[in-house]
Amino acid sequence: MNKFLSYFFTLIIGIIIGAIVWTKFNNPDSNRFYFDSNSGAYNSTSDSLHSSNIRLINAQQLNYQRRNVITEAVKKVSPAVVGINVFQLQVTRSHGMFDDPFFRHFFPERQELVKGLGSGFIISPDGYVVTNEHVVHNAAKTVVTLPNGDKYDAEKVASDYISDIALLKINGDHSFPYVYLGNSADLIIGEWAIAVGNPFGLFDMGQPSVSQGIISATDRDFGKQRDNRIYKDMIQTDAAINSGNSGGPLVNSLGEVVGMNTFIFSGSQVSGTSIGLGFAIPINRVRKILKELRTNGSVDRTFKTGISVVNLTRRYTRYMGVNVQKGVIVAGVESNSPAARASLQVGDIIVKINDYEVSSSEQIDEIFDDLDAKAGDVLKLRVYRKDKYFNLFLRLERIN
Repeated sequence: MNKFLSYFFTLIIGIIIGAIVWTKFNNPDSNRFYFDSNSGAYNSTSDSLHSSNIRLINAQQLNYQRRNVITEAVKKVSPAVVGINVFQLQVTRSHGMFDDPFFRHFFPERQELVKGLGSGFIISPDGYVVTNEHVVHNAAKTVVTLPNGDKYDAEKVASDYISDIALLKINGDHSFPYVYLGNSADLIIGEWAIAVGNPFGLFDMGQPSVSQGIISATDRDFGKQRDNRIYKDMIQTDAAINSGNSGGPLVNSLGEVVGMNTFIFSGSQVSGTSIGLGFAIPINRVRKILKELRTNGSVDRTFKTGISVVNLTRRYTRYMGVNVQKGVIVAGVESNSPAARASLQVGDIIVKINDYEVSSSEQIDEIFDDLDAKAGDVLKLRVYRKDKYFNLFLRLERIN
């Protein structure tokens, strides 16, 4: 009997030791160096059905939190963002001794096709596309690529060199996805800003690139550039904008386009990479230009003011006893004109137009250029009359 009990206890001890060894060396998680969320690594024999349900609910909540206003805005706008590839005509000039006027006759300028790229966005289901004019300037051929990889030859409907805005058209046997245009006048400094586009041609890999930042500033005026383009009321953002992003949308957290990415201040004149200083044309300005391009094929910059001015001289200030050093004198006001409706009078001295100080009649033309003034624009005039300064508002009108 004792011998039987001895064998029995030995057997029980062996079973226990074997179970311990089996558990240690056959644990499916013991040799893992990573764990999948569906692997059950977090489950143990002590987990109850209740705790498993809690874990599932928490995972669902966390997954939901990954989807925020940024991801939803990107989801909304991305299908209508396009990559633009162009073949542009560029003129090559001779250098050195062959640039001499005598040799130019024998070695004329040559034209060659150069490939360029940019971004754009579709604004209507029938395929109208907006981009920067400099993206498609002198383009011999323009190809628009959608996020799904479909490519379309694009026609330039119209463009405006000065404002750097172009309207293209693609045609298909179906409706195209399109963006919704927001209101750039109610932007909040510090609110989210999302830049979407085709930096460095990465769009060819199948989807637009997205960068996130904030609205850093608004109403940045750069005036007339050396290439005669005019950038005014620009939106500043620190969302990364790189070479190839030009023409792409700047989007708010509602998924609305509030600007068109146009240029950056770069750390290098060669690389064109972002240092957090990007600038976009406000969408309200884009919308206004697009209406003229779609209707008239160009932007009409002719207007009338109904006012004539002469330069303010020291002799005049001494004679009239006015304490004004710079400005122009209103010499004439046409009846039933914008100037008359603005209550300007002969003898008034205009010292400022918007934020520009006026020192001569010639400078007024330069100010109009910098403002890219057009019929319908309202100018704020700072006027001196009878020892008082006040503001008048002059609405420019079309020439009939």
